[in-house]
Amino acid sequence: MPTVSLLPFLPFALLAGLVLGGWPPLHRLDVSVTEHLHGYAVAHPLWVRVMSVWTDAFAPMPLRAAALALVLWLVHRGARRLAVWVVTTMVVGGLLGPLLKLLVGRARPALPEPVAEAPGLAFPSGHALNAMLAAGVLVVVFLPRLPVPARAGQPVNRAEPVARAAVWLGALSIALVTGFSRVALGVHWSSDVLAGWLLGLTVVTATTAASGVWPRPPAEGRQPASQR
Repeated sequence: MPTVSLLPFLPFALLAGLVLGGWPPLHRLDVSVTEHLHGYAVAHPLWVRVMSVWTDAFAPMPLRAAALALVLWLVHRGARRLAVWVVTTMVVGGLLGPLLKLLVGRARPALPEPVAEAPGLAFPSGHALNAMLAAGVLVVVFLPRLPVPARAGQPVNRAEPVARAAVWLGALSIALVTGFSRVALGVHWSSDVLAGWLLGLTVVTATTAASGVWPRPPAEGRQPASQR
């Protein structure tokens, strides 16, 4: 499990190496994507407003505030180990992002007619990183604790697949749309966002494996304690 948890780090490390080395194909791809989306943004002010509202709503600080509220709720429910895992995941990811920005030292896009501004360095995207952390927290905290799908001979609960789909949809929307908004607004290269996603996934999988908060399925042939 620890080895599997570090798999997302391998493409992140490769991507960081390509950025540091100024690999021309990656640079051309980043520039092409940025110029295309920037041209669309300049011509569509409403699109810029929508992306700006989203990127502000799911910025690192609001996500950390939401994580803190979740931690307090988990502590109130007696799930202290899960609460510690949420804190650890958000803190580790929150510290790694700025550190790697300083180590890589990549500048943000410089556009002739910027539709948005952001301070600091570019790689990896802090918004994409923290959005992936939040998405991982959402999945790890809620998905395993939803009722399992009904088995043969048991009544069907139609709310179960809806609840699971809602968790996945919420997690994917937070991660993907937040990351995309940074490129759409011209404040990050596409590889910055991809790096943020990969780093966030690395942190979530590593802390989950280390803490063991993901419930293990009961051994085959054994009933859960609640059914004994």
